[in-house]
Amino acid sequence: MLIDSLELTMLQMVFSIAVIFLAYIIKGLSGFGSGLIAIPLLAFVFPLTFIVPVLGLLNYSGTLMQSYHLRKQVSWADMLPLIPFSLAGIAIAIWLLVNIDEELLVRVLGGFVLCYSIYSLLPLPNPQGGRKWAILAGGFGGMVGALFGTGGPFYVVYLKMRQLNKGQFRATIAMIFFVDGGVRIIGYALSGLYTAEVLWMLLMLFPVLFAGMYAGHHLHVKFDQKKFNQVISLLLMISGFMLLYKSMS
Repeated sequence: MLIDSLELTMLQMVFSIAVIFLAYIIKGLSGFGSGLIAIPLLAFVFPLTFIVPVLGLLNYSGTLMQSYHLRKQVSWADMLPLIPFSLAGIAIAIWLLVNIDEELLVRVLGGFVLCYSIYSLLPLPNPQGGRKWAILAGGFGGMVGALFGTGGPFYVVYLKMRQLNKGQFRATIAMIFFVDGGVRIIGYALSGLYTAEVLWMLLMLFPVLFAGMYAGHHLHVKFDQKKFNQVISLLLMISGFMLLYKSMS
């Protein structure tokens, strides 16, 4: 990716730092959501083929810490059925990311973010279901995650169906991202998406990741989670509308 001027580069960097700090505060609070917040916002200033690999490695760094810390609480019986379908979804997504028109991808991302934000605001009952739902959750989670860095909602809905307690939920979602993220990184690398610019951006944002995670963990008991989730959903709704407008203008 070529950057036209030093001024533009500085604006991009400042914006990226602010977005990543916010995204990882949210990840520290809830155990997921960094990609869901960061990718739509960063898509306003960077191509998806640039920001998705960056977020893939950043998310993996945060996931490594969480998955190791919470590993004893993982519900393996609920997680393992997801993996083969997640891998298939990842393979499809990486091909699409490399070969499909950028404007179409941004339009799809905007639509997905908008639909998810509306869904998250609805007063729906807690879902319940068997492990057969791992087929859809794994397939779509892997595909949307590798394509947009935002596959978490599918995994979240599946784990909510399994009625896990709060500790099991946080540990299992972290371990899912550990496996899913590792495979995605390998796929991005084999597709040539880790350029010098991507790696430079990654190095710059690593300290921001740790600062955001630290802040999120320490704020975990101080927020009304329901109100916080509503604010995030409204932010996502605005992002979805703006991405759709950008892709059609």
